[in-house]
Amino acid sequence: MLISKIKTELIEQRKSKFKGNIYHYSQVNFAYNSNKIEGGHLTEDETEEIFETNSFIPKSDNAIKLDDLIEMKNHFRLFDYCLDVIEKPLTKEIMIQMNMILKRNTTDEENPRYNVGGFKVVPNKIGLINIINTSAPEQVEKDLDQLLNEYHSLKKVTIEDIIDFHYRFEKIHPFGDGNGRVGRMIMFKECLKNHIMPFIVLDSNKPYYMQGLKNYEEDKMFLIDTIKHEQDLYENVAKEMLDFELEE
Repeated sequence: MLISKIKTELIEQRKSKFKGNIYHYSQVNFAYNSNKIEGGHLTEDETEEIFETNSFIPKSDNAIKLDDLIEMKNHFRLFDYCLDVIEKPLTKEIMIQMNMILKRNTTDEENPRYNVGGFKVVPNKIGLINIINTSAPEQVEKDLDQLLNEYHSLKKVTIEDIIDFHYRFEKIHPFGDGNGRVGRMIMFKECLKNHIMPFIVLDSNKPYYMQGLKNYEEDKMFLIDTIKHEQDLYENVAKEMLDFELEE
């Protein structure tokens, strides 16, 4: 019941522009934490100000990269796109669209090495220490096809299936940049689609999340337990914010 209400209210509250609700919370916290995990420098207060007013006053004298601002705005659009396609089966085209929305008007979009609007053309790896090797550019589509085929063959998708998909998606690392943010948005979408409590990976839990990814093949439960903890946190917020009934 709660998960259905979360999905309904995210969609309805997006239309209403009403502040201080689960949509507002999800947009700000998802954009702040997911960008922060990838090295963004905007604060949570600045993120909320940008979301609410389309402007912000820097809280320090440090220079803010234009790409940080653009990708924060783009993440808001990415979340809305997630709601637009919430019930659609996951496809390569949806993944590419997610990456395009995230990287639109950034310097990466101007650089052919990032191939925004398509899959990577330059090999990449995850991390600088304890490096995780990823799919070669020429293998990306084949590996994604196999991943999607196996995922869509599941009769009932569980949170463990979604986490496993995420690990394998990150191992493929199909884009020149933005893989983590797209991957975490896919998890949010697939949780709601499959009536599973969604979640936001918090930057404060980044060490556990990254360790879980790096050690996933040896110990799946570390990442699973980390994600289930994030589910509990989001559920607590949802229960508090959605504790109301609307009269017809």
